[in-house]
Amino acid sequence: MGYRVAVVGATGNVGREMLNILAERQFPADEVAALASRKSLGTEVSYGDKTLTTRDLDAFDFTGWDMALFAIGSDATKTYAPRAARAGCVVIDNSSLYRYDSDIPLIVPEVNAHAIEHVRNRNIIANPNCSTAQMVVALKPLHDRARIKRVVVSTYQSVSGAGKNGIDELWDQTKAVYNPTADVPPNVFQKQIAFNVIPQIDTFMEDGSTREEWKMVAETKKILDASIKVTATCVRVPVFVGHSEAINIEFEDFLDEDEARDILREAPGLMVIDKREPGGYVTPLECVGDFATFVSRIRQDSTIENGLNLWCVSDNLRKGAALNAVQIAETLGNRVLQRA
Repeated sequence: MGYRVAVVGATGNVGREMLNILAERQFPADEVAALASRKSLGTEVSYGDKTLTTRDLDAFDFTGWDMALFAIGSDATKTYAPRAARAGCVVIDNSSLYRYDSDIPLIVPEVNAHAIEHVRNRNIIANPNCSTAQMVVALKPLHDRARIKRVVVSTYQSVSGAGKNGIDELWDQTKAVYNPTADVPPNVFQKQIAFNVIPQIDTFMEDGSTREEWKMVAETKKILDASIKVTATCVRVPVFVGHSEAINIEFEDFLDEDEARDILREAPGLMVIDKREPGGYVTPLECVGDFATFVSRIRQDSTIENGLNLWCVSDNLRKGAALNAVQIAETLGNRVLQRA
C-alpha cells in the first residue's frame, strides 16, 4: 500500500518540480493531490504521464493524508502547516519558517537522515536553504574523515532562487539591454541583474551580513556540526538555474587532495568532475535537471595548515528544494511510516 501525498503550492516553480521528481523517482504514492491558492484553482499540472487539476488549499482536509510537501511562502505556511500537522499529515516544508526551531528536524538525507526520528515532536520537517543543502552534502564525507574547523564560502546564486519573478526580471532586462527604447528597472532585485552581480540576497542584519548568509551559518551548524565556524558571502548572478559555490575548508587533520577526491567520488549524492584542463569542471548550465551535486576544482590550500578548496554546483530547484523534499519523504516512508 502506497502513500497519500499532497503537494502544496503545486503551480509554482518548486511545486511543479516536486511533482516531476515524485514521478521520476517512482515514489510509492497511491494518490497525489495538487493544492494551490484560489487564484490558481483549476490550473492543470503534470505528474509523470498524468495531468492533475489543482484543488483549493483553503478548503482541503488533510485528514487521512500521509505527507504534504509545502512549497509556499512562510506566511501561508504559518496558517496551513499546523492545520495539516494536527490532522496527522507530516509536513515537509520548503520555507524558512521552521528551520531554526529546536524541536523540528532540519534534514538533508545524505547528511543527517537520523534526525527524522524527531518528526513526531510537531509532525513537521524543515527543508534547508538551497545554498546550504548542496554545501553540506559536499562537506559531510570530508568532515567524517578529517573534522572541519572552519568554512569560508562565496556563493553565485541563480535568479530562480527568487522564484518565477526573478527569472522574468533577468529575461526582460537582458532583452532590454539590446533595445534602446526599453527600460526594465529593478523590482525583484536591488539593482539590475542582467550583465551584473549583486552582493545581496535577502535583507541586511545588524552585523552587516545578509539573512541569506546567516541562514548558511545557522543551518550548517544545525545539520552538520554546531562546532564548525562558517562565514559566507552570498551573491546573485545572472544565471537562470543552478547555484555555484567556491568553498574553502580548514580541517583539524591533514587531508590530501587526492584522498579528498576519492572520498567525494564515493559519497552519496555527489559527482566529481575534476580534470585539470580547460573545461574540466561543471558549471551551473550543465547541472540543470540533474539530481547530483557536482564537485570540481579540488585542490590544496597552501596558505593554511590543513586546507582545501573546491567548487560546488547544483540545480537549486532540485537538490536545493524539490529533490531534497522528496528525499525527505522517501526517508520518512522508510524509517517512520513504513507503509509502502
